[in-house]
Amino acid sequence: MNTLFDKIWDRHVVQVVTDGPTQLYIDRLYCHEVTTPQAFDGMRSRGLKCFRPQQIFCMPDHNTPTHDQDKPIADPVSKAQVDALERNAAEFGLTHYGMMSKDNGIIHVVGPEKGLSLPGMTIVCGDSHTSTHGAMGAVAFGIGTSEVEMVMASQCILQQKPKSMRITINGTLGKGVTAKDVALYLMAQITTSGATGYFVEYAGEVVRNLSMEGRLTLCNLSIEMGARGGMIAPDETTFNYIKGREYAPKGEEWERALAFWKTLKSGEDAVFDKELTFDAAEIEPRITYGTNPGMGIGITEAIPEQSAGRALEYMGFKSGQKLLGTKVDYVFLGACTNGRIEDFRAFASLVKGRQKAKDVVAWLVPGSWAVDAQIREEGLDKILEAAGFAIRQPGCSACLAMNDDKIPAGKLSVSTSNRNFEGRQGPGARTILASPLVAAAAAVTGVITDPRELL
Repeated sequence: MNTLFDKIWDRHVVQVVTDGPTQLYIDRLYCHEVTTPQAFDGMRSRGLKCFRPQQIFCMPDHNTPTHDQDKPIADPVSKAQVDALERNAAEFGLTHYGMMSKDNGIIHVVGPEKGLSLPGMTIVCGDSHTSTHGAMGAVAFGIGTSEVEMVMASQCILQQKPKSMRITINGTLGKGVTAKDVALYLMAQITTSGATGYFVEYAGEVVRNLSMEGRLTLCNLSIEMGARGGMIAPDETTFNYIKGREYAPKGEEWERALAFWKTLKSGEDAVFDKELTFDAAEIEPRITYGTNPGMGIGITEAIPEQSAGRALEYMGFKSGQKLLGTKVDYVFLGACTNGRIEDFRAFASLVKGRQKAKDVVAWLVPGSWAVDAQIREEGLDKILEAAGFAIRQPGCSACLAMNDDKIPAGKLSVSTSNRNFEGRQGPGARTILASPLVAAAAAVTGVITDPRELL
């Protein structure tokens, strides 16, 4: 064994139930407004308090509008959920980053940027994309509402230990190829169920050369391969990213933490239940054509023959069709997948000196207020505004149809988010998943365009 996953998991085992699950200690619980109301109700009905409230952080993100956040939320369901989280956090003595607070944003963006997600931790949230935090060198995974309540009450969870998989990507990424393209490529290769039952460790030259933001994107999408989570061994890139952040260790504590974090890697003799290896040379900018994230192609390729009939019918595409030149209605930059500063830099670098296509509606949504501030500090807002784009307020936005940002029925959206299921971005909406560069190319040309032609 001796894998990175084993090292972190084993340090957190409280007890193992014979022929049953493991009682695992949890370092950090994140709560957003969608999956927690029933957990708080359960705690209340049993007269329980949170066992370690200082390790629980709450913020609304799914239901928050991306405009006029200083005004009451118009949608009554969204308002009820956001208000309930604020009340519950106050009642149970939990840290709450509300709308318009400088600390607010998408929970999976804010956790790493505040130094709340650290190497060697176990991290959970009632949200599948909790796998994002594994990029920090942590064991991070999504849990259900009853499990959220379990962690609130005991700071522990009952879990079956997953199997381990290592995915190694060798070589160097080509021009215009991003971490998002790597993830979409992996999904197409191993399918959306190919990693079911496994915790994935990403390795190889490509992964070592990814920025922290790129690693967060890659781990975010682990869940779309069916994995329980994804992780990357912490290294200098990780340490440099963490140092000086609000909740990062300071002074002597930093030195002690760093010494421990440097031990967090799989041993030379580590044995994984499954090993897969891929070559970066095979990966070009990617797009999806169907209704799950694994239905993807290189941007210059044609939709495979014998592709799923229902998915193509929903999308309005045909087997053998190339999608280059297909008219686009909406472009969405954002989500916990691609709402970080690096994603805005990439988008801005491609649209600089160009103009937004007049028929395209573009939603550019930072993943947090900290990202928004950095966009303005770096002058990216000026570049984007000159090209005809406006920056919205932080939130999950058009990743999912839980707030005002819904793609209308039948319209085609090029989206940097994580899921392209039927109706995911709005009833009848059609979604193509892509990187920020592919999204930017579509935004300025009005059609699906290979970004390498514009770089």
